[in-house]
Amino acid sequence: MQILSQFRGKGVEAREARLGVALLSPTALIVFGLVIFPAIFSIWVSFHRVTLGNLDDVFNATFVGFDNYRKVFTDFAFKYQNLKVWGAAVTSVVYSFSATILTLVLGLLAALLLNQPFRARGLARSIFLFPYVAPIVSIAFVWRWILDPRPSGVLNHLLLKLDLIAMPKAYLATRGLALVLVIIFQAWRYFPFAMLMILARLQAIDKTFYEAAEVDGANRWHQFRHITLPELHYILGAIFLLRLIWTFNKFDDIFLLTGGGFGTKVLPILTYEFCFKMFDFGRGAASAMILLVLLIVFMGFYVKFIMRNVEEE
Repeated sequence: MQILSQFRGKGVEAREARLGVALLSPTALIVFGLVIFPAIFSIWVSFHRVTLGNLDDVFNATFVGFDNYRKVFTDFAFKYQNLKVWGAAVTSVVYSFSATILTLVLGLLAALLLNQPFRARGLARSIFLFPYVAPIVSIAFVWRWILDPRPSGVLNHLLLKLDLIAMPKAYLATRGLALVLVIIFQAWRYFPFAMLMILARLQAIDKTFYEAAEVDGANRWHQFRHITLPELHYILGAIFLLRLIWTFNKFDDIFLLTGGGFGTKVLPILTYEFCFKMFDFGRGAASAMILLVLLIVFMGFYVKFIMRNVEEE
């Protein structure tokens, strides 16, 4: 009642409250329409049989309970089968964690390099940003051109000229190697994001810490271990969590490079195939909900164990 009275009044506080609601309403409507409602609707669809045949009458679809989830878990593309053929769930975990860790390592190395004074440092920073700002379609096709399986492919051509290989190789069509390449591509494309955030934190570290360490006889490694890393704890943790979430949901990178074939099928690719190749939208929504649950588990583990340890230190 007190809140309602603030809106109905004629004083300054009431006018400010109404103005605040008016300014926030467009954003709230956009968030509800583009985020909240689709999320709730996806949960609803995952418990119903929704196909191309009843898409025009989706709200009267048959309730099937957990049948869609059972179909996803028993699907050959989802299950972990053996060491040579990984299911989409295992591939998603391996791909996401490997790419995120490699992104952090490359971003940290690049930030440490660009934090040093040298000529054309601004130009170097601009060049390092290129993978992140370039359109994904263009750089994906450049990578496909480089890794083209024909003798005219850039990498094959160079290796053949150097007599390092006897025949052209299909790099993106080789199981195992294809997954390694998409992980490298993911890390190369997004390490500038980590680099920028780490570099901003590096430049905020008090220089007197390093001066005092030099007086005490600490070398570069000791300074990095006992000063730089502790100062970067929080930013590294935040980058890891953000990149893990984004990489786990990544669709376009793998789809443009391999189409999800040759051991690179992850859960977003599987969701796409359920929905737009098999036209089983209920099963597609169920796989998306499984992806969401896995993300929540990873976030909970990270917040409970990793961030707690950082705060205790």
